[in-house]
Amino acid sequence: MDRVSAFDEPLKKLLGGATAKVMAEHLDLHTVGDLLHHYPRRYEERGRLTALTELPLDEHVTVVAQVADARIMMFNNGRGKRLEVTLTDGSGRLQLVFFGHGVHKPHKELLPGRRAMFAGKVSVFNRKMQLAHPTYQLLDARDEDDAAEVTEAVDAFAGQLLPIYPACKQLDSWRIAKAVDTVLPSAGEAVDPLPPALREGRGFVPLPEALLRIHRPQTKADIAAARDRLRWDEAFVLQVALARRRYADTQLPAVARRSVPGGLLDSFDATLPFTLTEGQQKVTAEIFGALATEHPMHRLLQGEVGSGKTLVALRAMLRVVDAGGQAAMLAPTEVLAQQHHRSITEMMGELAQGGMLGGSDQGTKVVLLTGSMGAAARRQALLDLVTGEAGIVIGTHALIEDKVKFHDLGLVVVDEQHRFGVEQRDALRSKGKQPPHLLVMTATPIPRTVAMTVFGDLETSVLDQLPAGRSPIASHVVPAKDKPHFLSRAWERVREEVENGHQAYVVCPRIGDDADEAAEKKAKGGKKQAPPEEEAEKRPPLAVLDIAEQLAKGPLAGLRVEVLHGRMPPEEKDEVMRRFSAGRADVLVATTVIEVGVNVPNATAMVIMDADRFGVSQLHQLRGRVGRGSAPGLCLLVSEAHEASPARARLSAVAATLDGFELSRIDLEQRREGDVLGQAQSGVRSSLRVLSVIDDEEVIAAAREEAVRVVADDPGLERLPELRTALDALLDKEREEYLDKG
Repeated sequence: MDRVSAFDEPLKKLLGGATAKVMAEHLDLHTVGDLLHHYPRRYEERGRLTALTELPLDEHVTVVAQVADARIMMFNNGRGKRLEVTLTDGSGRLQLVFFGHGVHKPHKELLPGRRAMFAGKVSVFNRKMQLAHPTYQLLDARDEDDAAEVTEAVDAFAGQLLPIYPACKQLDSWRIAKAVDTVLPSAGEAVDPLPPALREGRGFVPLPEALLRIHRPQTKADIAAARDRLRWDEAFVLQVALARRRYADTQLPAVARRSVPGGLLDSFDATLPFTLTEGQQKVTAEIFGALATEHPMHRLLQGEVGSGKTLVALRAMLRVVDAGGQAAMLAPTEVLAQQHHRSITEMMGELAQGGMLGGSDQGTKVVLLTGSMGAAARRQALLDLVTGEAGIVIGTHALIEDKVKFHDLGLVVVDEQHRFGVEQRDALRSKGKQPPHLLVMTATPIPRTVAMTVFGDLETSVLDQLPAGRSPIASHVVPAKDKPHFLSRAWERVREEVENGHQAYVVCPRIGDDADEAAEKKAKGGKKQAPPEEEAEKRPPLAVLDIAEQLAKGPLAGLRVEVLHGRMPPEEKDEVMRRFSAGRADVLVATTVIEVGVNVPNATAMVIMDADRFGVSQLHQLRGRVGRGSAPGLCLLVSEAHEASPARARLSAVAATLDGFELSRIDLEQRREGDVLGQAQSGVRSSLRVLSVIDDEEVIAAAREEAVRVVADDPGLERLPELRTALDALLDKEREEYLDKG
C-alpha cells in the first residue's frame, strides 16, 4: 500500500455510510486522515477505585458494585422519564440517575444482581450521594469467578484517561472515540513532515507515535508530548508554505521605483505644515527601501487608528509616480474611496491637478473610479489611466474590472485588507506589465503572532505612534437597562459638545428600512413565538432611522441631525458627508459605514448604541473617528447587557484601554481560533487544531526560523518529499492557492 493512501481512504469504507455522512456534514471529516487529525479537546479521569462509604464530593470516582434495584420514574406530568438505580458493594449504597433518551440502554443492562464498574462525578441530590449519567462496564459472570481478571479489568477501567472529542448533536464523543479506534491502526502510516535532524534535535516523538498518544494516552505526559509535537507540525508546515511564498516573490521581476530628487514627492513634502513622526519616518524608510528593489514589495502596514497611514501610503504613491509608474488604491466602500480621494486631493492641492488649468507643472491627475459614476466621468477616468495622464487612481471593486487598463501600474495599495478576498487583490495586481509592488494597510492592530501566521508572506511595518496634537479619547460604558438616567446624561453630553461648537456621531448596528424588516420577517417565519421576557432579550438591534427620528424629536430636538447608511444612493451619501465635514450638521446617526477613513477633526463625541453587538476591534475602529483634532474625544458605549455578562466584560475592556494591539489580543482570545486562519482569512476550514496563534508565540517564531532555513537550503523541497506531502495534505489545494496569490 502506498504510504499516504491509508490517510486518503474515505471514512464510509471503514465506518459505514450513516456515520460517515454525519461526520462529513457536521464535522467536516471525510477521510481517515481527517479523523486522525480530529484531536480530543480534553480528557476525563475516571479516578481511583473507591468504596461506596468513602466517596469524595465533586470528584470523579470509579466504583465496582452490584445493582440492588432499578426503577423508571415519570415526572413533568408523564412527559419526562428518569431511571434510578441503587448500587451496593456490601459497605454502603449509592444512587445512579439517567434521564431522557439515556435511560433505555442502562434500563436493559443494569438488572438487579448484575455487577459492573461505574465512573462519574459525585454530586448530592436530596441529601443523598449520586452519580448522574455515569459511564459503566459490565463484569460478566466469568470474570466474577476470577479475582485476578476482575482486578486487572478494574485497574484498566479506573486508570484510563477518557478522550472527549469535539462532537455534534448527531454524533457524541464516545461514538467518535469508537470510530477513532477503528482507524487508529492507520496512524502507523503517517508521513512525518519534519526533517529527521530537526525532529531529533528538538526531541520530538515520531508522528505515528504522537497520533497514538493524543488519541489513547496512558499518562498525562503522553498528552503533553503529543501536543508539543503536533503543535510544532502545524506551525512549521504553515511557516514553510509562507517562507516558500516569500522566496518565490524574491525570484519575480519588478521595476525598481527609486527616488527622483526635485520631483513630485519633494514638492509635496515642501507643502506639509508639520513634520512626520519618528514612526512615519521609520516606516517610510522601510517602504522606500523595498520599492527600490527589483522584486515586488509585499508589505503589511498596520497601525493605530489615526496614526497617519494614509499619509505614508500617499508618499509611497508619489515616489512611484516620480519614477514613471502609476499607483492604485483599493478601498472597500464607495464612501471610503470618496473620502480618500477627497483627502488626498486636498493634501496635494495643485499637485493633484497635473495637466489642468491652475495645476502644478510637476503635478499628476488623481482620479476616482467607482461603480456608481456616470458614464462620461467613468470614460474620462479610464482614458486617464490607459494614457498614464492619471498617476494615482482611488477606487472600489470597479478597479478590478477587465476594461480597466493601466499605462504602467507600479504600486497597489489595499486599504482595510480584511474586507477583500485574495482573488480581488490578485486581479488588480495582474494589471501590471510586471508584478507591481503591494502595500496592504490595516487599522485593526494585529498581535505579532497573528501577523506572523496570517500575513507571514508579507513583511510588516508597524505605526504605533500618534501624530502630535491628537487628543486622548475618554471611553465609558453606559448601562442603559440598569441605569436609564446614564443614557439621559449621555444625550446631555452630546448637546454640551455641540454647544461648544463641536459635532457628534451616533452609531447603530442596523439601518431599519424595508430591507431590514423583510429580513427580520423571513428570520421569524416558521418559528414559535418566544415568551415575552425572551422576546425582549432577542429584540432586533437598534436602527439608524428609528434612533435618528427619536433623537430629533426628543433629547436632541433643535440640533441638526443627519442620517448616513450603506443603502443610500452614493451621491446622497457623499453629500451628507460633505455637509457634516463642513460643519453644516451637528449629529450624524450612522451605521458602521463611518468605521474607517472618515476624518472630521471637529467631531468630538460618539455614542455607540447596542455596543455589545459589535466586536472589540470594530468598537476600537469606530472610536478612532473622534479625538482627531485638538479637542479631547468622548466615546460612550451604550448597552443593555447584564453587568456580569461576557458582552459587558468586552465593553469594559474597550473602555479601559486605547491600545489597539492589546484589544486585538483580547478580541482573538474571545473568538474561535478558527476565525483567525479559517473562513475569515482564506474561505477554507482552518488547518489549526492544537496550535494557538495567541498563546504559542515562541513555537511560531521558532518554526518560522527553521522554515526559512529549510526553504533557503531547498526551495523546491526536492530532498524532503515527506514535507511536500504534508504540505499538500495540511494546506490542501485551496489554501495553497490562497497563499500563492498572497
